[in-house]
Amino acid sequence: LRIFSTANFTPTPMGPIPKFKTFRVVGIFEAGMFEFDAALAYVSLSSAQKLVGMEDAVTGIEVKVDDIYKAPEIAQEIEEKLGFPFRTNHWIRMNRSLFAALKLEKTVMFIILTLIIVVAASNIIGTLIMIVIQRTKDIGILKSLGASSRQIMKIFMFQGLIIGAVGTTLGIIVGFIISFLLGKYKFISLPGDVYFIDT
Repeated sequence: LRIFSTANFTPTPMGPIPKFKTFRVVGIFEAGMFEFDAALAYVSLSSAQKLVGMEDAVTGIEVKVDDIYKAPEIAQEIEEKLGFPFRTNHWIRMNRSLFAALKLEKTVMFIILTLIIVVAASNIIGTLIMIVIQRTKDIGILKSLGASSRQIMKIFMFQGLIIGAVGTTLGIIVGFIISFLLGKYKFISLPGDVYFIDT
């Protein structure tokens, strides 16, 4: 694999030519994010320094933290201690557009799921109303036997509760099975160059 550096040029009569270096690929690492998998290659520090002509210098240092959600505070603390001209960056700031898109997606999904729940609840209410209309004679018989309107209402409410519980349980089971099969067999593929995350 030949890699050239845009920071290190060799002057020639035909103009400056970027410096090339040949590397041998010994392994492929997939991070699962298209931006990283499409543009990053890992090489030894000494080889990278020779390629860009920096000898013993580096352009940056990456720090791994135990709590990734404290990265902004740690980056700010490091920048305050180092001072100018050093600056720090963290993964949340570098992927701000991605997180903004995910936040918008979560909001839209919440609205969609809320509408689905409203529609499902409306269907259950409509079903119960139809049952009450169809069971008018049965309701009259129950009242003649001494049942109060409150007791009859509890019967239909319990029936609606059973319908909702059975539907919720079946939905959870089916969703779990589909998620398990998707994770194992990956029958739905999301292209990384479109969604930035591979399935």
